[in-house]
Amino acid sequence: MTWLERICAVNESSDRTAVISDESSVTGRELIGKTVTAADLLVDLDVQPGQPIPALLTTNADALALLFGGAAVNRPLAPLGPRQATAELAETVRRGGSSVLIAEAAFAKIARQVADVVGIRTVTIPGLPVSSRPLHPEPGSTAIYLHTAGTTGFPKCVPLTDSVLDARAELLRRVIGIGPDDRYATGSPLHHIGGLGNVLVALTAGAAVIPTTRFSLDWWRNLKLLNATHCLLVPSMIEMLLSEGLLDAVTLTTLIYGASPITVDTLRRVLQVLPDVAMVSLYGQTEGSPITSLSPDDHRLAAAKDPDILCSVGRPVTGLRLQIDEPDSEGIGEVLAAAAHLSAQDADGWLHTGDLGVVDASGYLHLRGRRHDMVVRGGENIYPLEVENVLSAHPAVAAVGVVGVPDARLGETLAAFIVPADAAHPPPPEELSIFARASLAGFKIPQYWYSADELPLNSAGKLIRATLHASHLERQNARATYPGQSAQFIGE
Repeated sequence: MTWLERICAVNESSDRTAVISDESSVTGRELIGKTVTAADLLVDLDVQPGQPIPALLTTNADALALLFGGAAVNRPLAPLGPRQATAELAETVRRGGSSVLIAEAAFAKIARQVADVVGIRTVTIPGLPVSSRPLHPEPGSTAIYLHTAGTTGFPKCVPLTDSVLDARAELLRRVIGIGPDDRYATGSPLHHIGGLGNVLVALTAGAAVIPTTRFSLDWWRNLKLLNATHCLLVPSMIEMLLSEGLLDAVTLTTLIYGASPITVDTLRRVLQVLPDVAMVSLYGQTEGSPITSLSPDDHRLAAAKDPDILCSVGRPVTGLRLQIDEPDSEGIGEVLAAAAHLSAQDADGWLHTGDLGVVDASGYLHLRGRRHDMVVRGGENIYPLEVENVLSAHPAVAAVGVVGVPDARLGETLAAFIVPADAAHPPPPEELSIFARASLAGFKIPQYWYSADELPLNSAGKLIRATLHASHLERQNARATYPGQSAQFIGE
């Protein structure tokens, strides 16, 4: 049975709730009925079979029906982030080669703007009625396309095949322990693997999905009334709920997080208010996810006696082969992975993640940043992520970004951009240097220190180091041109 056939088998005769939105709920039977209507609509667009169709959508029943309908008739959708700038969207759409851009009514205006720039037509999707006809899938080689975050250039289009989605759904069903009696809540967007990918896992398992387009305390409070059992949050959301005393307002069985690590203090506070919750952390990327995971047992061990576990992204998931390619003297090299649920494995059989990491004696993977982020300072390799992790533990630091910058003598050195916890009292560079030196070798201590109101992040919440690099050069050029002008170093 294929993944799409499994989706149909689980839902087409079911009167159980499948998707719960702010306005209404849709049963499994209704979801497949909407899928039939969506499939007809996509065929009528007169797009070549197999051609990715860009789409501005949020997570709701109609959007999911469009995705399933596109997979069923070989008109695979490629969801895009509706909050991106027109120029960004236009370049991605142009590169995709589609003659049409589809959008929900809320994004009709930006869709028209993008379509005008690219020179294609746009179609606003109406509410999809429920068809009584059965769905007869005739899928192609790709079910859905997703785009990478594009931190090193233009976003890449990644195909998600039926077999990849099937293997991924079966794997994650076990990893997060989800089944037909569960309800999965998420605020992650449809165009991210963490958003769409895990929603598809839940629906394949027969669980209901409770999506939102914007995380809020009111949405969280309402999850209790909706009997949510599983939820995907990012650590900043967890911190917000803890600070508001609301995390235990929803009696979750499983709390899933990703994108960044949590501290042992945060973990202990979570387990204090939700002692029975199963914590799961997932590491992966659009090209393949998950690669590793921290299990509920890992989190309880970290909280009890081994907090260093939280400095890792976990151990390889079941069935995945992991290899560190060309490790240096510290064992750090590019993370390679191979498994049936990964999308972008090269001709050599491996997914080349572009992430640098090292595996410890217990089999946990510790990331050291992206391969292109590595800094060579006077012949010594430095990984900015390692420096960021140390500095972020300073109580006066709310956020930090570290980047390699040119140095006439050493080739490269480091610049650190600090978002102070108290903008009126930023930590001085001397204090930060001493703090970092307790954990890092001297050559890893940043030479330049800048105060920042916020860090440049892309739509996936990832740091854009190129922007920091450009900011450093701009400030240094200004200082050279106007010697009396401050370079805006912290403490100057």
